[in-house]
Amino acid sequence: MKVQCNFQVIRYVGIVKPIKMRKINPILLALMILFSCSNAEQVFAQDSAVPDHEGWTALLEEYVDDEGMVDYQGFINDKTKLDAYTQLLSDNPPAQNWTKEEQLAYWINAYNAFTIKLIVDNYPVESIKDLNPTVAIPFVNTIWRKKWFQLGGEDFSLDMIEHSILRRDFNEPRIHFAVNCASISCPVLRAEAYEPDRIDAQLEEQTKLFLNDASRNDLNERKPRVSKIFSWFTEDFTKGQTLVEFINRYAEAQLDEKVRLRYMDYDWSLNDQGTGN
Repeated sequence: MKVQCNFQVIRYVGIVKPIKMRKINPILLALMILFSCSNAEQVFAQDSAVPDHEGWTALLEEYVDDEGMVDYQGFINDKTKLDAYTQLLSDNPPAQNWTKEEQLAYWINAYNAFTIKLIVDNYPVESIKDLNPTVAIPFVNTIWRKKWFQLGGEDFSLDMIEHSILRRDFNEPRIHFAVNCASISCPVLRAEAYEPDRIDAQLEEQTKLFLNDASRNDLNERKPRVSKIFSWFTEDFTKGQTLVEFINRYAEAQLDEKVRLRYMDYDWSLNDQGTGN
């Protein structure tokens, strides 16, 4: 069995692609190598059935309110159904014959469902970041980097879904408003599953909802402040356009192209209905 480092190569639906590395501090790079190497290749089966996401929709409709806040206690009480859905995802990873829309819906739903499961399995917590190791090194050993669930028989982390698959393979910046990190400042969790035949409209609606939510983006004409998501993932939003041009495509309040953007503080408090936030 050969050793493989997941930040260099990940095998996805039978296709091997390199992951582009940004310029990075040599010490941090060494730490990433230390913590990222595994003893197995990430390989998916060549053929699998597209899972039905109706069970996930039923749970979301029941336990996510109109503000995107989550009833985690309700999910705990219905944990059998949640576990059944995550097992369905585990048993049916994307295959080469799936459409792009089927794959995209799968990965977004997987990220959100396993994030909910992470909180449910560790509830109560005040923040998802409470699940980090005592000494957490960004990009190296956070809870998002931990491999704690399986898809297609291979160990997976939330970061692998977001960065090694969604961001890398789909060239779709709107995914940042669909994946939910169980925190107040995250884009709200949609109260339905993402479905292949409607995913473009769902992503469009999520993006508009996020950009026009004053609690997440204050588009004041003189001193606009936007979510740190736009700072963390600037490169995803500025392919062939400026960041302001992207924002203006979806925002009701239009920004001047030359405006200086500032970034809002990010609230990592749990998006829990029971907290009263």
